[in-house]
Amino acid sequence: MVKVSVLGASGQIGQPLSLLLKSSPLVTELRLYDVVHSVGVATDLDHIDTPAKVSGYLPNDNGLEKALSGAELVMIPAGVARKPGMTRDDLFTTNANVIADLLSEVAQLCPEAFICIITNPVNSTVPIAVEVLKKHGVFNPRRVFGVTTLDVVRASTFTAHALGELDPQKFKIPVVGGHSGATIIPLISQSQPPVQLTKEQLDAVTYRVQFGGDEIVKSKAGAGSATTCMAYAGFRFAQAIMKAYRGETGIVEPTYVFLPGVPGGEEISKSLGVSFFAVPVEFGTDGATKAQPVGPLSDYEQDLLKKAIQELRGNIVKGESHVKGGKL
Repeated sequence: MVKVSVLGASGQIGQPLSLLLKSSPLVTELRLYDVVHSVGVATDLDHIDTPAKVSGYLPNDNGLEKALSGAELVMIPAGVARKPGMTRDDLFTTNANVIADLLSEVAQLCPEAFICIITNPVNSTVPIAVEVLKKHGVFNPRRVFGVTTLDVVRASTFTAHALGELDPQKFKIPVVGGHSGATIIPLISQSQPPVQLTKEQLDAVTYRVQFGGDEIVKSKAGAGSATTCMAYAGFRFAQAIMKAYRGETGIVEPTYVFLPGVPGGEEISKSLGVSFFAVPVEFGTDGATKAQPVGPLSDYEQDLLKKAIQELRGNIVKGESHVKGGKL
């Protein structure tokens, strides 16, 4: 059973994520923090007949300290959402400061917690989190994760749609790289069970996995971005962490991590030429226990990888420089 804190709990991702966490029998205590409305959201959720005790906190009266002290899992969807015409990088300045400020508190109040970062742009916000934790001397690379599960969910969903299959969960498709546009690499060639897509279908599925967020931003016409599907993906990742934490074995999920700090990740990092990258990661009671290699790629995927790494390098430097005080 796990004590979970959600930072940004009253937002459009935070609320459905908190609802899903409240539904989980693995959660003992659910603490919700935001700059507005979090107390009301907590009161609402606390009427649900599941075991987790729910409490809400605002910035006043040391709310963040109360939300974080003793937390074992911290989920962070806090920040501003994309609007039409915005890329994830357009969000950088505001959300970079949000992550830096929150991680400084996490470092002091629950340094041993598992930290799951949803706030975009993940390619840069995770390096920011790592640099802040390093400054406080509490960085554990096996417990800091960028949540890229939505890309995995989309890969299964869009592949099923292309093939006319009714159950997307039938397909297990790893997605590696980053969590923004061309940095997202769905490895359709490694699908289990194997699938056969035409070149036209492959192009369409890959594009939708990479830019599916744009579909939602456009269709919501300025009212938000990916929220319910992101909450679902965040919850799925949280469940994986919690199951492994309580001793279940064989749990593997792709996630964006600092590769050199995860067992098996140093070699992958050297071969790719980047320190942060999403790969399938096996989880145990202490967090990430093994980073799995990207595996054999098709020629199509090799081309995607080259483009992804070039863009990722800039994203990573941008995040690290934000904390180090260098020029972006």
